[in-house]
Amino acid sequence: MSATPVPYASTNLRRTILRMAYSGSTVHIACAFSLVEILAVLYRQHLRLGAHSEDPTRDYLVLSKGHGVMAQYACLHELGWLSEKQIQSYCNDGTALKGLSDADVPGLEVNSGSLGHGLAVGTGLAYGALRKGTGQKVYAILGDGECNEGSIWETLLFAAHFRLTNLLVIVDANGFQAMGPTAEVMDMGSLEQKFTAFGFETCTIDGHNETLLDETIARLMNSSFTGPRAIIAQTVKGKGVSFMEGSNLWHYTRLSEKTYHEALAELDKVDLKLKLEAGVPT
Repeated sequence: MSATPVPYASTNLRRTILRMAYSGSTVHIACAFSLVEILAVLYRQHLRLGAHSEDPTRDYLVLSKGHGVMAQYACLHELGWLSEKQIQSYCNDGTALKGLSDADVPGLEVNSGSLGHGLAVGTGLAYGALRKGTGQKVYAILGDGECNEGSIWETLLFAAHFRLTNLLVIVDANGFQAMGPTAEVMDMGSLEQKFTAFGFETCTIDGHNETLLDETIARLMNSSFTGPRAIIAQTVKGKGVSFMEGSNLWHYTRLSEKTYHEALAELDKVDLKLKLEAGVPT
């Protein structure tokens, strides 16, 4: 294979997630995998990143679904904002990279171990940017299970009332939460209909189709709609590794040496197939 990684290729990001999870002997792999394409498209094509991770003029990406943070760390690693040494230190003694989103890490906006809080922080950032006229945009990512929280719906009311046209909420709707399928734990019905009813311009799309994600984000953020926007991104928990896909066991399962290498081997096969299809030398 080519020694040069393709920037933000989903397989590269998933490899980084696997390295982190294996090095730290940690959980939440499948929750991070369902976010990969969403974050890759945002970082590659939509976020105004500024000169560095602490540039006060950059756009905000608020990961309210904080347990998926390995996917965001993987993107920051590709950007060069996190080193390989930091990635390998994930969840080890003395590391800055913990298992939940932590605002002490440059490039992360929120401490979001408690679900339902990140969206409120992101909405506050959007409100402040709009009042100051900075032109900054805020992208807030939720889990569908997180939408059980009442604070989510209070925040949506605020965002609609103050017509936060610079706010895009993306729901990673992978159909599961910690204790089981979302439809069984707390059936939310149609999230698209609910967000629309709460004053958002909303659509539902395939959350792993990067072309569709790119087009939809661009369309919504350039829309003449006078309020906030939302995407319900239908995803697969554990996307990218066959024995993790659609399995809620991988919410809390740790990698063994065997499963780690099996998962890497699957990603290598996917990567080779994609490169051959694209005509990239291998």
